[in-house]
Amino acid sequence: MALFSKKKTEEEKPQFSVLPNHLGIIMDGNGRWAKKRGLPRTAGHKEGAETFRTISKECAELGIKYVTFYAFSTENWKRPKEEVDAIMRLFKEYLLEAKRDFVKAGNNKIVFIGERKGISDELNALMDEAEAETADHTGTTIYLAVNYGGRQEIVSAVNKLISEGKTEITEDDISSKLYTVPECDMIIRPSGEERLSNFLLWQAAYSEFWYSDVLWPDFGKEELYSALREFEKRNRRFGG
Repeated sequence: MALFSKKKTEEEKPQFSVLPNHLGIIMDGNGRWAKKRGLPRTAGHKEGAETFRTISKECAELGIKYVTFYAFSTENWKRPKEEVDAIMRLFKEYLLEAKRDFVKAGNNKIVFIGERKGISDELNALMDEAEAETADHTGTTIYLAVNYGGRQEIVSAVNKLISEGKTEITEDDISSKLYTVPECDMIIRPSGEERLSNFLLWQAAYSEFWYSDVLWPDFGKEELYSALREFEKRNRRFGG
């Protein structure tokens, strides 16, 4: 699904004066992509998984240090069982192929964030294995948010601090207990929606946002480059 041949990629890969240190991506629009083509929603999720592979590798090649992909929210369990089961099957297929993918992608690390409860023992084991296999890698850290919610993450952080005996909690305390690095510099959301949907609520306090009408399965490298070009232009004052 690469947009360019290897030779052309090497010649034409863009250069950026500044890149986000931590990029968040809400992978949205799989179901609508399938519906527009008269296909089952599962077909959209399958295409979306391929887009994830392409974009995660491209982010790593560009040198973005952290990328968080919103794959499955705590609210997504409300979807029809058939669709949820299909997503979990795709997730399993991805995990089984993860070792091969990361060999191709190079020195990248994968970390799964979210609540493990409710996910099958088989998938939890595969997630642990993928994390262990890349734990010593020093390239891009790819956070994959599965059974994740931003409110849940903050509650989890506070409960960890309470269990440690904290009676007064600071912002730095909460930041230290989050699943991801604290600050998210930019959030990309395709599909025409313009909301966070419970994604990285704490980390997005000063995030730059970029929206697109392109549905996630059609989101390619050019859309990624457009978002990053826009990030270069933003004047980030952090409230100052």
